[in-house]
Amino acid sequence: MPRATVVGSGPNGLAAAVTLARTGYEVRVLEAAAAPGGAARTAELTLPGFRHDVGSAVHPAALASPFFGAFTRASPIDWITPELSFAHALPGGAAAVWRSLDRTIEQLGAGGPAWRRVLAPLVARADEVARTATDALLGMPRHPVTAALLAAQAAAVTALPPREAAVRALLTGLAAHANTRLPSPTASAAGLVLGTYAQAAGWPVPRGGAGAIIDALIADLHRHGGTLETGLRVRSLELLDRGDPARGDLVMLDTSPRLLLSSPALPRAYARRVRGFRYGAGVAKVDLALAGPVPWTDPLLAGALTVHLGGAASDTVRAERIVASGREPRHPFVIVVQPSVVDDTRAPAGRAVLWAYAHVPGGSRRDPLETVLAELERHAPG
Repeated sequence: MPRATVVGSGPNGLAAAVTLARTGYEVRVLEAAAAPGGAARTAELTLPGFRHDVGSAVHPAALASPFFGAFTRASPIDWITPELSFAHALPGGAAAVWRSLDRTIEQLGAGGPAWRRVLAPLVARADEVARTATDALLGMPRHPVTAALLAAQAAAVTALPPREAAVRALLTGLAAHANTRLPSPTASAAGLVLGTYAQAAGWPVPRGGAGAIIDALIADLHRHGGTLETGLRVRSLELLDRGDPARGDLVMLDTSPRLLLSSPALPRAYARRVRGFRYGAGVAKVDLALAGPVPWTDPLLAGALTVHLGGAASDTVRAERIVASGREPRHPFVIVVQPSVVDDTRAPAGRAVLWAYAHVPGGSRRDPLETVLAELERHAPG
C-alpha cells in the first residue's frame, strides 16, 4: 500500500488526505497546532456559548469547488445559503446582491441594466466560470470562451460611468476581496467570479461554523483508515520519512511555501521561485459577542449575512491603495459577517456573534479593534 504524509490540516490539506485515503493510500496528516483545521475552525473565543469562526466564515466557492461540491453533497454538513448574498454599505444607504439575478436587478433600480450587462452573461455560464476560476491555478483553461468572457467583463467594470454609483460600489467591494491595489484587472475578474457565485449557488455558511467542514473531513479520513496527529510541527522535510517514490509514496504540504526550501530534492530553479515568493497585504480580525443584533441604520445591512463596509467605489479604491503602499488607512475596507442572522446555534438565545476584519499592510501589529468599531459605528450608531 502506498503511503502519503500530508503536512497541515487545513481544508485543502484534509481534502488531499481524504482523496488519497479513498484511493487506497495509507495517509498520515501532521498538524503543528493543538487543534486541526487551520483557519477553518470554530471556537468560543470571547464568552461561553458564543461560537466564533477563527478564520474563514462564509464560503462562496465551497459548492462550486469540484472536491468540496461533491464532498458536501454526501456529507452531514448543513449548509445555510441565504437569499441575500451580501450587502454593501453606501454613504447614506446600502445596496445588495441577492441569489436571484432578477431580484438584484429590480432592487438596483436605475443601476439594474448595468448590473445585468456585467453579470448576466457570467451567471448564464456559472458552472464554466467556476471551472475557469479553479483552472487558473493550473494554467489549463478548459473553457477558453468563458475565460475570455470573464476578462472582457472585468474590463467592462472599469468602464462603468460614475452615475452607476451603486453598481460600481458593489463590484469594487467584490474586487477588494483580492486584497490588492485597485483598480486591477485580475482583482476585477476575481470579484466577478465571487459575484457569479453570489447569483448562482450563493454564499453559504455551514451551520455551527466553519469547524463543521473540518469535522466532516476528519471523520471521512478516519473512515478510510487515515490518521491525524496534532501538536507536531514539521521544521524540515529532511526529518520526514518520505518513503519510496517509486512505489507512489508522497509528501504533500498545506503550509506556507518556505517549508519547501528544507527539501534536499527541490530543483534549484524551483527553489529560486520559492525564495522569491512575496507575501501580500494582511487582514486583522475582530470577534464580538453581542447582546443582540447590530443596530444598522439600513435594513438591507441588518438582513445580510455578509456586509461590505466600503462606501463609494472611490473610497474602497483609496483604502486598498493605502494598504498596498504599506500604510494603515483611516477608513479601511472592512468585511463583516453576522452568522446569527441565519444560524441560531452560534450564540445564546437573543444574543449574536459578529466576525469582522479590516485590510491592513502585511506584518501590521496595530490592534484593529478601535478601527473596526469606528467603521461599524458609522453605519450602526450605538
